[in-house]
Amino acid sequence: MVKHSDPNSKLIAENRRARYDFAIEDDIEAGIILHGSEVKSLRQGGANIAESYASVEEGELWLINGYIAPYLQAKTWGHEERRKRKLLVSRKQLSRLWNATAREGMTIVPLKMYFNERGKVKLKIGIAKGKKSADKRETSAKRDWDRQKARLMKQNHQ
Repeated sequence: MVKHSDPNSKLIAENRRARYDFAIEDDIEAGIILHGSEVKSLRQGGANIAESYASVEEGELWLINGYIAPYLQAKTWGHEERRKRKLLVSRKQLSRLWNATAREGMTIVPLKMYFNERGKVKLKIGIAKGKKSADKRETSAKRDWDRQKARLMKQNHQ
């Protein structure tokens, strides 16, 4: 029997550069508080989380500088594109995030934004440590070597 993908679950935006710039230690799924026009805009696929980050301020987790395109049909009741958006995590996760950023000097980086199987918008955030340029070169060299190795293996099997 063919398994059909859920029409509600859909990738909205992905921060592909995050894994290149940061060493991701752990990731957490967080909910996000949105206005109605923001959700409709996300259904159309208008979002960018590449330049955004998350931070713990006054005991709450916030997504800062995340872009959600304006929804054209909501003229008078639209939303601000780059406003701070509250992220929803458990208290235990929040304290772990606070410890990681305040004590260990880590960064909270959004990795991807998506609709889950129930149709709710979720944000996968990663607890990350910034990479130095030498680490980035090493990552790039390893990726190139893996590509070359796969190519050689494919040639040998034919």
